[in-house]
Amino acid sequence: MTRDKREKDVKKRAKDKIVDEIEDILEEIEDINDDFFRELQKLIGRSILVVTETDQLNLFGQTFRPVFCGKIIDVQFGHITLYPVNIKIVNAPFYQFPTPLSIPLEKIAHFTPDFDCNERISLT
Repeated sequence: MTRDKREKDVKKRAKDKIVDEIEDILEEIEDINDDFFRELQKLIGRSILVVTETDQLNLFGQTFRPVFCGKIIDVQFGHITLYPVNIKIVNAPFYQFPTPLSIPLEKIAHFTPDFDCNERISLT
């Protein structure tokens, strides 16, 4: 076997090993995400309180904490969609967002299923 051929074989084996390790890691991540995804799918049609990772958000010049409450109408890999959805803003605690709102799954810090969206909660 020539030196070039041996080097190519070594590189190919190293590359294959790295690819296999990456695939194993991705499968583990998918298993975790699948559990979360399946749990959220079971909640379709039910209300949920969602808090996202961001400290605060800004919408139309209004700054608010990332607290949302609404009915889950769709769950996809990567996001959930709520509608109707209330944004819990300090000076408008029952502000209803006019369109369905999708929230990326990786941004969800906490959620509480079957939460009464008419419930008053302290935001300060």
